[in-house]
Amino acid sequence: MENLLKTKRLEKRLTLEQVGKLVGVGKSTVRKWENGMIENMGRDKIVALSKALDISPLDILGIDKPQESTTKQILDNVFSKLETERQDKVVSYAQSELDEQNKENLVQLFPYNVQEKLSAGTGYGYFDDGNYDTVYYDEEYDYDYASWIFGDSMLPDYPNGDVALIKACPFEYDGCVYAVDWDGQSYIKKVYKEEKGLRLVSTNEKYSDKFAPYSEEPRIIGKVVASFTPLEK
Repeated sequence: MENLLKTKRLEKRLTLEQVGKLVGVGKSTVRKWENGMIENMGRDKIVALSKALDISPLDILGIDKPQESTTKQILDNVFSKLETERQDKVVSYAQSELDEQNKENLVQLFPYNVQEKLSAGTGYGYFDDGNYDTVYYDEEYDYDYASWIFGDSMLPDYPNGDVALIKACPFEYDGCVYAVDWDGQSYIKKVYKEEKGLRLVSTNEKYSDKFAPYSEEPRIIGKVVASFTPLEK
């Protein structure tokens, strides 16, 4: 694409400054386009540049090949017959599709259904009612439950608004981080098993420990195996 823009400009005996005036930009911007830097190029500039150089907007978007495919010939033929307003729509759609394709090629995102609301603060009643939020992350984990983290008692490792991934299992080791159900509420805490109950410990020093007596039937939901800040898809 970069060679095409420069070649077409030279064929028409135009300077960078002259092309810039036709399109409504400075010559430095035209030079950037010729070097392939078109990421922030608006559809109006794409259409104007295509008219200035007598090329298809599809070529500017990088859909050019040494030998034109039948599909591209059809696209160019159809595009040339459209009114300006409809051409703008085609360019806008093609640009959005290219942007989406570039995003997909950069990173693979895995979906997580965040169903439970477990608290890292004062506690939050949870109910598995089938409702969930779908979020995405660039690593795939083995887990059974995904939960939003609310509160700041587990800072810095588990910030408010992150997602905790929980693997269903019984208590294993003192000091591991578990999701615990106790007295109608649920918590994400470091857990220590003591003679008369479970001691729930925050990593944020401003919070005191909580003690869940066995007589109140605290339940280990599972071990927190990972956490992450969701990524935009």
